Amino acid sequence: MSVNVLTDIERVKEDSTDDSIFYAQPRFVTHLDDLFLKELTDLYRKRISKDSIILDLMSSWISHLPKEVKYKRVIGHGLNQIELERNDRLDSYWVQNLNIKQKLPLEDSSIDVCLMVAAWQYLQYPEELAFDLKRIIKPKGKLIVSFSNRAFWSKAPLVWTQGSDLDHINYIKNVLVKQGWAEPEVIVKVPKKEGFLGFLGAGGDPFFSVIASNI
Repeated sequence: MSVNVLTDIERVKEDSTDDSIFYAQPRFVTHLDDLFLKELTDLYRKRISKDSIILDLMSSWISHLPKEVKYKRVIGHGLNQIELERNDRLDSYWVQNLNIKQKLPLEDSSIDVCLMVAAWQYLQYPEELAFDLKRIIKPKGKLIVSFSNRAFWSKAPLVWTQGSDLDHINYIKNVLVKQGWAEPEVIVKVPKKEGFLGFLGAGGDPFFSVIASNI
């Protein structure tokens, strides 16, 4: 059984309508800048072996996996079927609203690595999902949660909208540890822009990643 971390108030969103309505129209855009996405793909290249079965949870039309690597299998999940159909890295996918149902339709210990990108911030019941991810991810398998400081703020619960970047990191870590995951590794980077802007210290979207192992 999952262990609650959030209060009822912390789960409240400004826009409480069904998430499937908000995501009904496909959005063929990237919500984070190129520097963030480069960091993300580099991380995947270093941390995910090519013989992995990957779950891209709360995915869309692109998975940001390195193009030159062919993985054993990539399974996608999201809220917009048209976006998922466009994602050429997915071998299969399904549509499910995780704020209504957190149980995943996957077998026990069937996944090597689960990816979540700019996604955790929309979860109202992260404890139940983190608990079920432990079920489907193999022992010593990994969960990689990556995000920045952007969001559709009206669809994010109060625990996210009222927290700082550090609060967000600690919140994710706390939820995972309480559900039995190992103490997560945290990566924090602020990529610098190239050229003159970089020389002046201009940075891109901050890159945060929380990486947990299933013990």
